Amino acid sequence: MVQAKLGDTVKVNYTGKLQDGTVFDSSVNRDPLQFSLGQGQVIAGFEEAIVGMSPGDNKSVTIPSEQAYGPYQDELVIVVDEKQMPSDLSVEVGQQLQMRHSSGQAVPVMVTNIAEDKVTLDANHPLAGKDLTFDIELVNIQ
Repeated sequence: MVQAKLGDTVKVNYTGKLQDGTVFDSSVNRDPLQFSLGQGQVIAGFEEAIVGMSPGDNKSVTIPSEQAYGPYQDELVIVVDEKQMPSDLSVEVGQQLQMRHSSGQAVPVMVTNIAEDKVTLDANHPLAGKDLTFDIELVNIQ
């Protein structure tokens, strides 16, 4: 039977869960996810799990944070004075914003706390520092 290898374009159904069982993403009720193995289009551990699978195969794999979205980095959290925020912006906890890095690159941040005229912004990926479990079905190899 044909097995997925680097360079193949694959379609997969998946459900991603945190260690407590909370589902954070799933292809259920959507088209299967299509990508090319070895192109860095998905997290490394997810890609590695698919190599060697055949169409119709199912597996569950736990991916450590280092092979997912990396460790949580405290230095990516900053606290700014609320007055530094745009005056026309109503800031709320959980809100996604973009900041400009000194290089000019846009950096997504999340508002994680507002207290005493201070706003805490976190540039870590929401899944950074978390081990992730994926239930994967390889639908086909193109």
